[in-house]
Amino acid sequence: MLKRLFDILISSTCMIILSPIILIIYWQVARKLGAPVLFKQIRPGLSAHPFEMIKFRTMRDAFDKHGNPLPDSERMTSFGRLLRSTSLDELPELWNVLKGDMSLVGPRPLLMEYLPLYSEKQFRRHEVRPGITGLAQVNGRNTLSWEDKFKLDVWYVDNRSFWLDIKILFMTVKKVFIREGISASDHITAEKFKGSDNK
Repeated sequence: MLKRLFDILISSTCMIILSPIILIIYWQVARKLGAPVLFKQIRPGLSAHPFEMIKFRTMRDAFDKHGNPLPDSERMTSFGRLLRSTSLDELPELWNVLKGDMSLVGPRPLLMEYLPLYSEKQFRRHEVRPGITGLAQVNGRNTLSWEDKFKLDVWYVDNRSFWLDIKILFMTVKKVFIREGISASDHITAEKFKGSDNK
């Protein structure tokens, strides 16, 4: 209950205080990347129930001669890279937190297609609401292996507390300022999860 009240208080306060920045980013995305401004995708939430996560769009529409989307590296713009490196693209997720789909802190919501690939232990990451930030995000983010991310997610589930959330939030602010761990060494974002060898 304390965690949920904290989520509501902080997310609503941040949405009000940051509203000028959110509006400016909305305008810039519309100007530089066009519509739609918001990227919406169904992700698994608490107990793996699906919800619609929203972020600011960071990639342009670009397709090959067969109509297939080009790789992320070719669709990502310098403006989109700036939004990701500063995590400003994730500001709309405050609405997901206010609605109760997400929490400020928790395992990041991944793709629906990953659900059947998890081991029983890895699936435990869905015992809590997904978060805007989490233990994996402040300990390497996209530079971590999938196995290491899931170990941190499950550790958080087993050891979660209000004070741990506060610590992770402060660590997140630091990580955003130094822009650390945004991308894996050879990928714009994280490499896709293909399943665990330890099922």
